[in-house]
Amino acid sequence: MRVGGLTLQQGGPLFLIAGPCVLEDDKLPFAVARELRDLCASLAVPFIFKSSFDKANRTRAGSFRGPGPQEGLALLAAVRKELGVAVLTDIHEPAHAEMAAGQVDVVQVPALLSRQTDLLLAAGRSGCAVNVKKGQFMAPWDIGWCIEKVLSTGNRNVLVTERGVSFGYGTLVSDMRAIPEMRKFGQPVVFDATHSAQRPSAAPGGVSGGDREMAKVLARAAVAAGCDGMFAETHPDPDKALSDGPNSIRLTEMAGLVRTWVKVREAVTGGSGAGV
Repeated sequence: MRVGGLTLQQGGPLFLIAGPCVLEDDKLPFAVARELRDLCASLAVPFIFKSSFDKANRTRAGSFRGPGPQEGLALLAAVRKELGVAVLTDIHEPAHAEMAAGQVDVVQVPALLSRQTDLLLAAGRSGCAVNVKKGQFMAPWDIGWCIEKVLSTGNRNVLVTERGVSFGYGTLVSDMRAIPEMRKFGQPVVFDATHSAQRPSAAPGGVSGGDREMAKVLARAAVAAGCDGMFAETHPDPDKALSDGPNSIRLTEMAGLVRTWVKVREAVTGGSGAGV
């Protein structure tokens, strides 16, 4: 499948989708995207920058959501043009898909909206590649119906992402069997390391918690299980991030982690990807 100037495929080079959870200002996305771009170029890792213009599913009404679609998409388009990177962002309603067309390379359907037919169809019709995050309430084999909805628009550029399953209240569990199950549908499968380590609404005051150290452990396991791409939210100072700080990885740690993921991928596949 094509994402901007990148070619992504099952069994191909491990690719990275990473960036800060939300657009906090007009400087952070450029700084993070530039550092990750250069890191990935040095390792021959295809890179897609990720950040959201609106976090519509925050726990509290007063939580920071981002600049909104008009300002946010313009900022993402500037990152895309000036740094020459592919860009991904979330959409939450069908109108967002049309607004994002031509501004970004990938529109992402959030996990909690992954069964929303109108949103999936609008994403497919946008002309962008589509990343569908599997809902925490879904079995891995059910992602096939989401894929079918996007493919029905004629858009063949579809990614699917595993991000854990709800287990009790405020806990997510990652079942690595989901990765080979989801790969059976023929689309590249991404593992969302940082959201899999999230603890929804677990912190005091209506704030989601998380464990970024566990995100690193889960990421290694997912690469060994055969994921084709890694999704990780990263920030220069996660403890001061305006969204998803507890489960975001510190930017200075990303170089060592990506190198490790590449080595695990090579160990599993023999360097070819064919063994995944």
